[in-house]
Amino acid sequence: MEETNYELVLSCPTGLSPSQVSVVFDPSYDRIAHPDIELENSISEIWDQRVQKNASMFNGKKFRYGGHTLCKRDGSQQDFHVCLHLGLTDYRTFVGTNLNPLWEKFLVPSEALIFFVDDLIRCQHTSCPLGNGAILETSDKKIVVLQRSYNVGEFPGHVVFPGGHPEPEEVGAASHQMGERLTNSEHNNSKVSQEMFDSIIREVVEEIGVPVTSLSNPLFIGISRRVLNVRPAAFFFIKCNIESKEIQRLYAGAKDGYESTQLYTVSLIELENMASKMPGCHQGGFALYKLMLEAMKNI
Repeated sequence: MEETNYELVLSCPTGLSPSQVSVVFDPSYDRIAHPDIELENSISEIWDQRVQKNASMFNGKKFRYGGHTLCKRDGSQQDFHVCLHLGLTDYRTFVGTNLNPLWEKFLVPSEALIFFVDDLIRCQHTSCPLGNGAILETSDKKIVVLQRSYNVGEFPGHVVFPGGHPEPEEVGAASHQMGERLTNSEHNNSKVSQEMFDSIIREVVEEIGVPVTSLSNPLFIGISRRVLNVRPAAFFFIKCNIESKEIQRLYAGAKDGYESTQLYTVSLIELENMASKMPGCHQGGFALYKLMLEAMKNI
């Protein structure tokens, strides 16, 4: 069996709308500190080293991926529902665990694990912030990809899909103390769930420069995780009613254009050739997109 640089943690090939995705946001899904004090202390040491090299680094809050449950009733795709389990983490802890040169030491040894569900236990000492990515299809059926700037913290210079992270601050979830009455409440969970969809639209608008009115409602197609440092990312499929050439023009005025150096609009075959140069989680995003295309043939 061919080894890949990613794992498909969750695949939803026909795409899920916001009504089919919910969230449980709870402290029980936060990271657990590693019992090795010296290893735990390396988190702050590595962060301090990175900040000394790049003073612009910012320790923002992120949602931590803590697993999911799914339900499919009556064999109907319309009744397919995913519940994401999310905790809180931050960029500093991500840099100090997942991006730590010793990141594998933060994993619980596999020989100590028995069942598939224990995969979450394997990663319990890592930050595992949930990133996001968009498979953005233009009106002339091309897919938009970006070449990352050499000034970004992760995979500088690599080709990626547009994306970033859902942001806890956007929905007042920068701590679990949002008023104890709200923690784990339906209201709070609903806000976090909507942020999963709102954030990917926001990322596309800011990184590509297209107007929000040109974009379709996102469809959630799954979660991939790169094998290197167990980094998870949620992927969405979005259509844009603008042609490739016009998107190239709009990109020149993108708000977050500094995060990338080049925009490409490519065919499926061209994307297939570029995919091997993508970070593992984005290779997984491409695999999720191909599963979606296959499912569409069967509808």
